[in-house]
Amino acid sequence: MVNEQTAVAPASSDFRFPDAPEEEKYSVCVHCGFCLEVCPTYQAWGDENHSPRGRVYLIKACAEGELPLDESVIDPVFTCLDCRACETVCPSGVQVGALVEEARGQVFYARDAQGKRDPVMRFFLRGVFPRPARLRAIRRLMRFYQRSGLRRVAHATGLLNVLPKQMREMEDVIPDIGRGPAIDVLPETLAPRGARKASAALFTGCVMDVFFSDVNEATARVLVRNGVEVRVPKDQVCCGALQVHAGDRDMAREMAKRNIEVFERSGADYIAINAAGCGAALKEYPELFRDDPAWRDRAVQFSSRVRDISQLLVEVGFDPPKAELPMAVTYHDACHLCHAQKIRYEPRSLLKAVPGLTLREMPDSDRCCGSAGIYNLTHPAMANELLERKMDDVPEGVEAIVMGNPGCMMQIRLGVKRRNRPLRVMHTVEVLDLAYQREGAR
Repeated sequence: MVNEQTAVAPASSDFRFPDAPEEEKYSVCVHCGFCLEVCPTYQAWGDENHSPRGRVYLIKACAEGELPLDESVIDPVFTCLDCRACETVCPSGVQVGALVEEARGQVFYARDAQGKRDPVMRFFLRGVFPRPARLRAIRRLMRFYQRSGLRRVAHATGLLNVLPKQMREMEDVIPDIGRGPAIDVLPETLAPRGARKASAALFTGCVMDVFFSDVNEATARVLVRNGVEVRVPKDQVCCGALQVHAGDRDMAREMAKRNIEVFERSGADYIAINAAGCGAALKEYPELFRDDPAWRDRAVQFSSRVRDISQLLVEVGFDPPKAELPMAVTYHDACHLCHAQKIRYEPRSLLKAVPGLTLREMPDSDRCCGSAGIYNLTHPAMANELLERKMDDVPEGVEAIVMGNPGCMMQIRLGVKRRNRPLRVMHTVEVLDLAYQREGAR
């Protein structure tokens, strides 16, 4: 149900639902064109409508009643990767990501009102991701599929051929599902090693805890090793990023309220997050409640405590590992870490502090890899083109590609498999955890 408290666009506009794109966001665009050279879709197609300034113009025209909300607006809005690279170079500070997401919300609710619902998308957005018990059930099924022999049978008999090619390939690079989600495996509180520097409530996420629960466990160990008391709220839910990207802002608000309440009760100094997309969503909770003063104030307080794991370690005082980790790595800047959260220095400073590790910079490391949430499934051609460019940029002689986002990890695992290169795909915190384990062994 649409939130009745929020303001609705003028009747002359086809943006008739709450949370419409705001004039103060699109009116500051001066159409200078700096965004063109960093926009993946404009670089690929050369179509002004599929550039950041083109999308802003279309959104403005629709908001002011000059264009109808039809495919001429909808297609450019949904082909945007929401990578925010345009925001990094924009001299006017145009919030392109927020405008695109608000416009998608108008499309979502317009289609809902017309009865044009996507039942599959709606099932996952409202029936799966907001419900931790269902996510855990899916995780158990996937673990059974991997370990019972069903996966081998499916591959041997060609049963997977009923799936689209992109989904077949993604299934092939799903990591081995571990013993259990970190939210269940980890205790509610982990005492810090040595002097206590701070406390942090760990946001385990949904995709991260389904596919990369070992990264969550590594995050907890690294925090404890660096004097941070870790708390694991057991009743947290998905961050709501996928819902915002799809336009279902009401569902995202419900999930945000749940998380705000849960992490308020944790009483922790910080909220630690190791997924770039989730971290950006958590930090942008105030935007969801821009017309709800009571919840906006709580969202501001919540978001002020959110820290990416690399950001948090630098802030509390990172203790470099004592043992050497002799390996050469390169680093991929996840879009929602470098462009949305403006975090570039911290992950590199952590990697450079590991004895024996060599960091070889990747050209255009902040260019999108094509994952972009579920963009690699909804727009596979564009996603594959970006992935090929990303793999072209991986330096020779490295042993691992390091990053800070699970979607990127899945996408780049696919690129490594296609290129048949002997490369590990690792999260930044996994590198640190490995170095600390060597320290303990020594």
